[in-house]
Parts: sequence; structure tokens; C-alpha cells
Amino acid sequence: MKTFLAIYTGTPESRERAGWDSLNEAERQARERAGIEAWGKWVETNRAAIVDTGSPLGRTKRVSDRGIADIRNDLVAYAVVRAASHAEAANLFVQHPHFTIFPGEAIEIMECLPMPG
Repeated sequence: MKTFLAIYTGTPESRERAGWDSLNEAERQARERAGIEAWGKWVETNRAAIVDTGSPLGRTKRVSDRGIADIRNDLVAYAVVRAASHAEAANLFVQHPHFTIFPGEAIEIMECLPMPG
């Protein structure tokens, strides 16, 4: 089995397309409850493949040879899964609540490769 990092992305445009910010408080809370329930079902369905359910991500700082800077990116959460192939790992996330209920943009899945040497 291979290990894969799944990065959940979200953009202002995906929030707008989903109409998330125009929901009234009751509608938003109802959608959040539905999303959390669907996410829980996704976890239960895929429990054998999940190494780390992950968590939401906070603000970003970039460190480079120029120093430390506050930046914005589209990364909003992560998870770690195991699967026999990249395609199998990606299939775990088809119709995921991150973008079918919540206003997420997409989920990007990449293999965690062994360290050289």
C-alpha cells in the first residue's frame, strides 16, 4: 500500500458559486450540520484507508531566504490515506462533502514518496 496526502482547497470563487455567504444563519447552520454528517459517513465508509483524518488549516506563513511573510493560499484542510494506487486514492474522494455540500473547490491527492537514500 502507498500513502497519499489529500489537500482540500477552497477559493472565494467556490464560496460564491455555492452561495455560501448569502445563506442566512439558519440555512448555513443546517448545511454545516448536513456536511458534518456526510463527512462522518465518508470517514466511516473509508476508515480502512484513512491514516489521518486530518484537520482544517489556519493562516499561512512562508519562510524563505528573504525571511518570513504572511501569505494566502487555497489550502483549507488535509487528510492522509493509504491505497494501492494513485487512482484508487483519488476515487476515495469522488463526490466528497467538501465540495458537494461545503463550498470547497477541490481535493488534490499526491503520493507521499520515500525519502531518497
